Formats: sequence, structure tokens, C-alpha cells
Amino acid sequence: MTVQRVLTGIKPSGTPHLGNYAGAIRPAVAASRHSGVESFYFLADYHALISTADPLRVQRSTLEIAATWLAAGLDTERVWFYRQSDIPEIPELTWLLTCVAGKGLLNRAHAYKAAVDKNAADGLDADAGVSMGLFMYPVLMAADILMFKANSVPVGRDQIQHLEMARDIAGSFNHLYGEHFVLPEAAIDASVATLPGLDGRKMSKSYDNTIPLFAPPAELKKLIFSIVTDSKAPGEPKDADGSALFQLYQAFSSAEEARAMRTAFDDGIAWGEAKQALFEHIEGAVAPMRDKYQALIAEPAQIERQLREGAEKARALAAPFLAELRHAVGLRNLATAPAASATKPKPAALPQFKQYREADGRFHFKLVDGDGRLLLQGAGFASPREAGQCVAALKQGGRFEVREGTLRVDGTAVAALAEGVAEAELRAALAAFDA
Repeated sequence: MTVQRVLTGIKPSGTPHLGNYAGAIRPAVAASRHSGVESFYFLADYHALISTADPLRVQRSTLEIAATWLAAGLDTERVWFYRQSDIPEIPELTWLLTCVAGKGLLNRAHAYKAAVDKNAADGLDADAGVSMGLFMYPVLMAADILMFKANSVPVGRDQIQHLEMARDIAGSFNHLYGEHFVLPEAAIDASVATLPGLDGRKMSKSYDNTIPLFAPPAELKKLIFSIVTDSKAPGEPKDADGSALFQLYQAFSSAEEARAMRTAFDDGIAWGEAKQALFEHIEGAVAPMRDKYQALIAEPAQIERQLREGAEKARALAAPFLAELRHAVGLRNLATAPAASATKPKPAALPQFKQYREADGRFHFKLVDGDGRLLLQGAGFASPREAGQCVAALKQGGRFEVREGTLRVDGTAVAALAEGVAEAELRAALAAFDA
């Protein structure tokens, strides 16, 4: 049976809320129990340093997030559960990847571009307030993923770009030093709940509309009764699909219970009655976990022990793999060095694009590797400018996808992979233009 490795990073950036639980924690814990899956869950405390300089906040949040996952039922005997900063191989791998990651690639990272755009709008220097931590975030994330050869990484749509960058960086390394890294795939589960907050928008700390997962019962009830609803009176039919209250109820109920509540909405249930039912459902689901959470928070040494045990388990994989990578790049024992050669080796030839015009009058391009082997054959264009623009976009790392051997840009087929050429080899060749 083929084993699938799935990796999830949890950034310790605050107290977990109901949206975190329903959208990420609960489905991840359930998935970790499946056979044929090796699950890696880590507390991304290095990443937390990018957005906060408060050491006590980082420490407290790491404790709260770890306690939350354990209280939710994560079985550390079945999974790898560790703190990122306990794995020294990760920052070392980050440097190895930095040496093959093109700056042009990192310039296009969404978070960095958003900071630059904001500075431009405010009339500031483009890089004002931008730390190298923010700029290098995608490389650290790539190291997190590639270190453990993850096949699948559950992400939100806003994180897809980081997975694509990890693939590009891995492809560049593999192209230079041999096939060492697994190219990860983004896993986007459309069924995962995105819960609304108190005001109906997505539950998020940035909107200040969250319901803390382990709020005391009295506070939980008060927050639930403050959820915004419309002005329809008891007896008037209510729209379940447009109701934040119903969506929250559905996330903590069985299918049968949700159907019954939908019928109650159609029959005109009073908002107060619906909120009371929601409170009882959530409290019933959360109360057992809250007791475990509070017991864990009271014994931080127990959490520390489990994280250290998880780090030992993770390093048993990371240390030998990093030794392999160090050897691959030339960080080796000098006693084993081969005798010096009288002939200086030639540097490896880089891939290159070639443009030309066919007898049909249309303009074409092709991409060949350093040995002249065809990697990509462009389609015909009406003018040399159109062909050149397509080549320039590919050189600059423009977004594209490969389906069934055809390369598409914005949904339009512009080229075809040569026979026997894999997508990873193409991406590695294109990444050379960014380096």
C-alpha cells in the first residue's frame, strides 16, 4: 500500500476560535486517523516571529495552540507533532534552498507585493518596513514542506502560490543536484467549513468577530446571542442558507439535526430559540475538549515533553536527509575529496529559448536544455512580438499550468511539452531564468 505524507503547519498567532476548529483542526485530526496516511503537524513558531516581536505572546500562543490540538484528540503516537524551532535541520535547509531560489520568484510573493503596493500608495519607499523574514517567508515554508517529503499540503486558496513556489524551488534544486525532493501537491478541500463570525463575515481575528473555541459557557452564550440576525419576527419563515446562525449550527450538528433546524427556519423559529439551540449544540461539542484543554494548560511541562518527543521523532527523518543534501551540494568530509583534476570542468550550460519563423508565416519558439534537448515547443503566433511576450512571461515566472502535456497561460494553450519531458523538469528549467 502506498503511503501518503500530509503536512500541516499551525502558526501560533493567537487564541483558537470556532472557525479554526471547524475549518482546520477537526478535519485534520480526523484525517490523521486514516490508514495509509503519515501526518505531520508542526507549530510554526519561526513564522510567528515575522509578525510579532512580543516573546511572551509567542510563548503563550504556542502553548495554547499545542494544548488545543491535543485537547481536540490528536494522537501523538500516530502522527509527527513537533515545534518548528526544535528542528535545526529546517533553518539549514532554508539556506540551501535560498541559494537556488530566484529573487524574481520571491518578488512575486503575494505578501511581499501587498507590502510594496501599500508603501507605494502611502508614498513611502517600496521596501519600507519590509523585513527579510517577510521576504523569505516562502523559502522557509518550502523548507518546512520539502524536509519531510510531503506529498500533500492542505492549504487555503490564498496559500496556493506558496506551494507553487515550493515546487519551483525544489525543481531548481533537483535540476542542479539530482532528484532529492518530492514535489508537493496543494490539497484544497471544498467541503471544509469556513464559518461566519458574529457579524456574518468570515470568522477572523482581523475582523474582531470571533468566538473563542474554549470560552467559558457564560461568555460563549453571550457571544452566540450577539450574532447578527435580520428583523423577522417569530412565525415568519427565515432563510437558512443566508443565515450565519444556521451555518454555525450546521457545522456542529449531524445531517439529521441540520435538516430539522432547516425545517424550523422554514416554520419561523424565533431567533432567540434558534440561538439557544446553537449554544447547546456548541457547548455539548466543546465542553469535553475544554476540560482537557484546561488540564493541559495547567501542566505545560506535559505539553513540552510531548513536543520534545515529537521533535526527536521528526529529526530521525530530518537529520539523515539533510546529510544527504549536504553531500549533494558539496558540503563534504575533505578526507574523502577526489584528487584534483588538471582540467577545469566546464560550467553547466543553461537552458535557452530560441525563436524562429516557419514556412507558414507564423512565429514560434522552443525551449531547449543546456545539451540542446527539446523541452518545450511553442505554438504558432501571428507576430514575433506575441511570441516574444509569451517567452518573456515564462522567463519571468508568469503563472501557467500544464495539463496533459499542454502548457496553458490564463487558460490559453501556448506550447506543448516535448515527448518524455516531465512538468518538474520544465519548471526547473524555467526557474533557471529567475536565478
